[in-house]
Amino acid sequence: MMIFPEEVVPVSPMGRYFNSSVLSIYIIGVLEFEVPFDTSQAIPLLNQLFLPINPRFSSIMVQDKSGEKQWKKVGVNLKDHIKIPLFPKLKSQELYDNYFADYISRIALEQLPQSRPLWEIHIINYPASKGESSIIFKLHHALGDGYSLMGALFSCLQRADDPSLPLTFPSLKNSSKSSNKSLFHRFSWITSTAYHTLVDLGWSILKSSVIQDDETPIRSGVEGTINDVITGIIFYGTRLYMQGANYESGAATSTALVLLNTRNTESYQSVDDMLNGKAKGLWGNRISFLHVPIPKLIGARVSDPLEFVWETHDVIKRKKQSLAVPLTGMLLDMESRVKGYEAVAKQLHGTVSKSSTVITNLIGPSEQMSLANHPVKGFYFTLAGGPESLAISMMSYMGVLRVSLKTEKYFIDEQKLNCCINTAFHTILEAAMEVPKQTIT
Repeated sequence: MMIFPEEVVPVSPMGRYFNSSVLSIYIIGVLEFEVPFDTSQAIPLLNQLFLPINPRFSSIMVQDKSGEKQWKKVGVNLKDHIKIPLFPKLKSQELYDNYFADYISRIALEQLPQSRPLWEIHIINYPASKGESSIIFKLHHALGDGYSLMGALFSCLQRADDPSLPLTFPSLKNSSKSSNKSLFHRFSWITSTAYHTLVDLGWSILKSSVIQDDETPIRSGVEGTINDVITGIIFYGTRLYMQGANYESGAATSTALVLLNTRNTESYQSVDDMLNGKAKGLWGNRISFLHVPIPKLIGARVSDPLEFVWETHDVIKRKKQSLAVPLTGMLLDMESRVKGYEAVAKQLHGTVSKSSTVITNLIGPSEQMSLANHPVKGFYFTLAGGPESLAISMMSYMGVLRVSLKTEKYFIDEQKLNCCINTAFHTILEAAMEVPKQTIT
């Protein structure tokens, strides 16, 4: 392998946590196409579009004499990174769907070799219910977070209707409210923020080190910008599943670990700006997490499922008034200086394993995308490599929100959980149609 000794860049702290002896986290993205994919275009597209985006896609992680990890640029043999599997001849799209699901589950569990750049793609040229072909991108989280890697992927794609026009995205933030607030209002907000920061930070520390959720049908206990409405629906569906498997677990203590983008930006920035420091949303792993309690299926929430939406909204609103997210990141940095990166990675592993589920979300383009004249019919992503029993990923594309479930095999019945979340959606929709319009404040 050819190595370029002058191309050496330190690995970020979060990159070291995500590629350690206890954690090896991947982001898996799936593009579903309307037509079969021309595999002869794979190498030219990767050479011309993907590799030039960021030197990390042509680098391996090495350790110097002092123990510090660095990104070292190497030559890339693209054939090592392109997988084109052969599926057996099946009689229906449903059977191809099942085979595809088994395939993606299998590659999600496999570790990428550290001797090569930490990514690969899988081209699936078999018809399924969601498309005539698919490309699976498996990218190590050490390369960057979802914002960075999805931004890189979108830079390789074009608008299907007019390639000369840029892709547009829904805003990551709500429009700012009037800044003409009374002195009393500002004082109240500052006081509230300080209080909620202390509460949330204390809970995060306890959650990471001492407290763990009750054993429930979605947390096995073995090693091995969130939208209020959809989160409330997911929480309600999750509780229905838990109660169906074990009635008492409907009232068990359960927590969602919500991964958050900490950038102060309203949309994706150009890759050049992210790399050159000209953008608010810089490249890297700029994420943190919050513990959000899942409402219990007791009291008024049994007869009125809208209570899940209201309570979820109230909790998230309070969390937004907290500075626990940046302070948690600062504490992790301080701990890594004292105890080392492996110790922090072990703590993060414990944080995830002590929670019932991990939730993450990203936004996609409002318009249909195309890759080299292959129209993209659908797009979703998920996480792999963590100790959680359930990971829920949300991705919007062309105005449609796709919710992906990554479940622990033989422990969670994914079909039943999916059915419960669908039931939750219809139940809450029907309940919402029966009440007058309300303004959530």
